[in-house]
Amino acid sequence: MAEQFPLSFEFRANQTFNDFFPGSNQEIIEHLKKCISGNGEQQIFLWGKSGLGKSHLLQACCHQAHHQNLSSFYFALSASELPDPALLIGLDKFDIVCFDNIEHIAGDPVWEQAFFNFFNQHRSLGHKLIVSAACAPGKLEIRLTDLKTRLNWGLSLKIKPLADSDRIAALTFKANQMGFEISAQAGRFLLTHYDRDLASLWALLEKLDQASLAAKRKLTIPFLKKILDEGL
Repeated sequence: MAEQFPLSFEFRANQTFNDFFPGSNQEIIEHLKKCISGNGEQQIFLWGKSGLGKSHLLQACCHQAHHQNLSSFYFALSASELPDPALLIGLDKFDIVCFDNIEHIAGDPVWEQAFFNFFNQHRSLGHKLIVSAACAPGKLEIRLTDLKTRLNWGLSLKIKPLADSDRIAALTFKANQMGFEISAQAGRFLLTHYDRDLASLWALLEKLDQASLAAKRKLTIPFLKKILDEGL
């Protein structure tokens, strides 16, 4: 099979370590930074429920690698359709490779074998692999035994959900990052009346910021009620 250059990916500008509110996950950030710098684990398996920030952290790893003049690659696997495993060709040359939702290759024999081959070559070159999943590595339904064993190597880190007090602090943090203010009282209102999933909350903050600017009003609770009632 001819060597090819992997598809490029688009950095998400607002998904750096500085843009991530850690809550009780600060230790995870430190492990990821050490991995990138070469002072930590060669392989990290990050797992936890959807909406806790796994994708953000993998993107942040690539940002960090870029700032350290290291080559990096990120790809989010989808349950609906896997790409051609030829995507893996040439990835072994990258210093840092991050695969999101690695559980989606489970049960696909072609992908499992291709990832196994990539894993061995990439690791033999001393490069770093960071993957994420919704479950712990031991729970993966990978059929290729040798691949399942290898995905259990390295450091397994479970990302923890934010406590309610941390969620309010995270809303304030994120709003400040976006250039506006939201009070703790308004934050509590949103957590009570809106989807508590962080990705949904971040998307809501962007819409609230636009609505606030358009109406030239602060994000008071009466204003929040009004725009939420309007189906924002």
